[in-house]
Amino acid sequence: MPTYQYQAMDSSGRPVSGKLEADTIESVRTKLSDLRYFVTGIKEVKSLAGPESWLSRFQRVKLRDLVVFSRQFATMIDAGLSVVKCLDILQQQAKDQKLREVIASTKHDVASGASLTEAIGKHPRVFSNLYVNMIRSAEAGGILDTVLDRLAGFLEKEQEIKGKVKSAMMYPSVVFVFAILMLNALIFFVLPKFRDIFQTMELKLPWVTKTMLDGSAFCIKYWYIPLATVIGAIVAYKIYAKTESGHYNIDAVKLRIPIVGDLTLKMSVSRFARTFGTLISSGVPVLRAMEIVVETAGNRVIGETIKRARSSVKEGEKISGPLFASKLFPTMVTQMIAVGEETGRLDQMLSKVADFYDQEVDATLKGLTSLIEPLMIVGLGLIVGFIAVSVISPIYQLVGSIQ
Repeated sequence: MPTYQYQAMDSSGRPVSGKLEADTIESVRTKLSDLRYFVTGIKEVKSLAGPESWLSRFQRVKLRDLVVFSRQFATMIDAGLSVVKCLDILQQQAKDQKLREVIASTKHDVASGASLTEAIGKHPRVFSNLYVNMIRSAEAGGILDTVLDRLAGFLEKEQEIKGKVKSAMMYPSVVFVFAILMLNALIFFVLPKFRDIFQTMELKLPWVTKTMLDGSAFCIKYWYIPLATVIGAIVAYKIYAKTESGHYNIDAVKLRIPIVGDLTLKMSVSRFARTFGTLISSGVPVLRAMEIVVETAGNRVIGETIKRARSSVKEGEKISGPLFASKLFPTMVTQMIAVGEETGRLDQMLSKVADFYDQEVDATLKGLTSLIEPLMIVGLGLIVGFIAVSVISPIYQLVGSIQ
C-alpha cells in the first residue's frame, strides 16, 4: 500500500502534516476529511529500495521519547482535552519521525471509532504488552490520565536503571576495546619486527618467545581464521540463544556467575516488583498482571518461576507461597509480598520492594565497576609484561653470550 505525505489545516486553522497509508489519493482525502482537516496538499512518498527502507522497519522509538509522550499525554487528558486532540498536539511536538508516524496512525484509528487500546495495540514494537494492558484498564476505569502518569513514572525508572548500567560499563568497555587494539598492534606490527631481527641474528629463542612469534606469524598469514572463529562463535551463540532451551540455559548460567548473577537477580526482582505493582495499582487483574510480568521479567528462569506461581494462584494459593517455595526470590521479597496480601496493600509493598532493589542494583553496579577496573588494568599489564619479557629475554641471552 502506498504512503502519502499530506499538508492540511485543522479546524482552528493551524497547519498540520504527516503521512498516511492508503490505496489512492482520494482515500487519503476521505480520511483527512473525517479528521475535519482542510487539505492543502498531498503527494505520494516513493518507497526507498535498499538498506534504508529495510532498516526503517526495525527502527525503534527511544524510551526517553516514550516517557515524554506519556507524561504530556497524561497532562493534556487531565486538562480535559479529547484523546484525538491530545494525539494531534503530540504528533506535532514529537521529534522522533517513527513516533510521529505511530501517533498519526493512532490518531486516525481513534478518530475512526477505535478505542485507544486497539489503536496502540497495532504498534507492538513501540507500545509493549504492559503499556497496552494498562491503557485497557485505564479506559475501563475512566482513569486514563492517572494510568498514563504511572506509565511515565515506570518508564522513567526503567530508563534510569538502563542509564546506570550503561554508565557503569562505559569505562570497562573502553579499556577492553583499547586492550584489543593494542594486542592487535603488537601481534601484527611489533612482533614481526622482532622476529626479523632474531632471524637475522640467528638466535636460539626460548620456547615461550618462539611460540609467541609463531603465533603472530600464523595470525598474519591466516588472519581470516581467528576472525571467522570469533564471528562463528558469536553467530552460534545468537542462534542458540534464540531457541527455547538455549535462552533458558543461558539465563540460568547468568544467575550462577559470581557477582554478575547477583546483579542479574536484583535487576529482575526490581523489574518484577515494579511491573507487577504498577499493573495491580492500575486495575489489571492479578492473573493477567502475572502473565504480563512473565514476558517482561528479563530472565527466562525467573519468568518460568513466575509462570509456575501464576498456575498456583489460579488454583487458589497466595502469590507469596509459590515464590518462597521456588528458593529463587529472596526471603525479604516474599515476606513483603505476604504482608501486602494480608493487608490488601500489595501494590504499595511491591513498590517498596522495587525501590529497595533499585538501590541494591546501584550499589552492586558501583562495586562491580570498582572491581572490574583494576582487574582489567592488571590483566592488560600482565599481557604487555609477558610480551615484553618474552621479547627482551633473547636479547639478554645475546648480551650474556657476547660478554
